[in-house]
Amino acid sequence: QVQLVESGGGQVQAGGSLRLSCTASGSIFSISAMGWYRQAPGKQRELVAVSTSGGSAKYADSVKGRFTISRDNAKNTVYLQMNSLKPEDTAVYYCKLDYYSRSYYFTTVWGQGTQVTVSS
Repeated sequence: QVQLVESGGGQVQAGGSLRLSCTASGSIFSISAMGWYRQAPGKQRELVAVSTSGGSAKYADSVKGRFTISRDNAKNTVYLQMNSLKPEDTAVYYCKLDYYSRSYYFTTVWGQGTQVTVSS
């Protein structure tokens, strides 16, 4: 069974920085993509950034130029460096993993979420 462990959330003032990390463990044959989503109170979960196996990255327009996603493939870990944080970035951030199992089934796994709070 594949599990995701997230860390790095917390509270910061506007303009500050945080770094989230998410490590996948378990029986993974290959990773298709790892990314970050967020959900603010009363809003739908939305894409923040995703890193594909081909090395490309996609960002939400609201975080472009402020957030950077990166991966350590040897550690099955994805990071989200968040700079110039704004109060509107406040949300629960979820890690998402798309992978192929050793039986070559395509599966999606979500992390438990980590709270990011940005105060003005």
